[in-house]
Amino acid sequence: MKKILFILIITISFSTFSQKNVTLNDCYQLVETNYPLIKQHQLLENQHQIDTEIISNSKLPQFNFDAQITYQSDVIELPAAMSSIEPQNKDQYRATFSINQLIYNGGLTDANLKIKQGQLKTKQKQIDANMYQLKTQINQLYFSILLTQESFKLLEAKELQLQAKLKEVKSGIKYGTLLPASDSVLEAELLKIKQQFIEVESRKSSLIETLSSLIGKPFNSLTQFEKPLIRTQLQNEINRPELELFQLKKEEVNNYESLISKKSLPKLNGFATGGYGNPGLNMLDNSFQTFYTVGVKLHWNVFDWNTNKKQKEVVAINKDFIENETEVFKLNTNIELNKQQKEIEKISAFINSDIEIIKLRKKVLKTLASQLKNGVITSSVFVTEFTNLFEAENTLLKHRIQIELAKANYNTIKG
Repeated sequence: MKKILFILIITISFSTFSQKNVTLNDCYQLVETNYPLIKQHQLLENQHQIDTEIISNSKLPQFNFDAQITYQSDVIELPAAMSSIEPQNKDQYRATFSINQLIYNGGLTDANLKIKQGQLKTKQKQIDANMYQLKTQINQLYFSILLTQESFKLLEAKELQLQAKLKEVKSGIKYGTLLPASDSVLEAELLKIKQQFIEVESRKSSLIETLSSLIGKPFNSLTQFEKPLIRTQLQNEINRPELELFQLKKEEVNNYESLISKKSLPKLNGFATGGYGNPGLNMLDNSFQTFYTVGVKLHWNVFDWNTNKKQKEVVAINKDFIENETEVFKLNTNIELNKQQKEIEKISAFINSDIEIIKLRKKVLKTLASQLKNGVITSSVFVTEFTNLFEAENTLLKHRIQIELAKANYNTIKG
């Protein structure tokens, strides 16, 4: 029992720990599982199964029952020389049961099944393409959350530095080396940092709530979003689900073209009819009789006024439309890839400048810290330069997150 309890505790602890860390790929996988649109895959499967059964039923025997009662204003009358034959009744009765069996229809049924299968694949791929669009939205939310996490850490570091400096200034005031009001500026700056903490936490909470709604998974305040290591190959080789969608559309059009060709082929059916009525097949026998007929029927639309040909022309135009859509998509995607590539290069240059700026700011601040300690400058001068350093570090932080976002978007656009 103790062993089982220990295993349960370890399992629960591991589960709790694992829930504290979230990766970008986790978010991709969760949205593919939980987003409501994904349910349409199963709905389409169910619909396809029903459509397939309906079309396949055309290969099965078709049973029909008909019954009718009629009253005619006139009937066939024989010449007087044949007056011994009883004339037909004006009221007539007929009930029949017939069976029709498809023997050959030029593969029309199989062609219809192939079209339905193609339509299923196309619709499902359209869902995949729509789902793929969510990746860009997830990228934006995820890296915005990362920015709030890193901003919070930067604020904590800034707060610690100011608290240490405030302690040093208070000591200087106590021993008379600094003016009595020198600590007020630092205390005001610390209060300002507390406000910034609230602002960052509020923004992070809002972003997490939006991301949770999108991917269908709740997060708590302990959840940590891991910084992904994103690698990009700057080449314009596109591997998007939309390209597969265009290919499936082409196949669907080809299937429809095949169907059009099969519509013009002859169709052969077998039939059998049994009935009971007055009169029967013998019109001269004015009594209730049973009867039956069996046979085969050939139907062939020899001339259709070029309808078949015109339908194929429409199919050819649809092919051209799909080709044009594919070209437009590739063009727009390559434009977006080039824009993201330029964005990555621009931000990379910014980061190099940010690093140099921070080095210079730290050098200046170190000098000012020494001057403040010796009472050469006021606290306001020190805080101004300290804030400048913080802003420079914050800018570097933003640019580092932005370049990772740009890389993630580049990979998303490229597929």
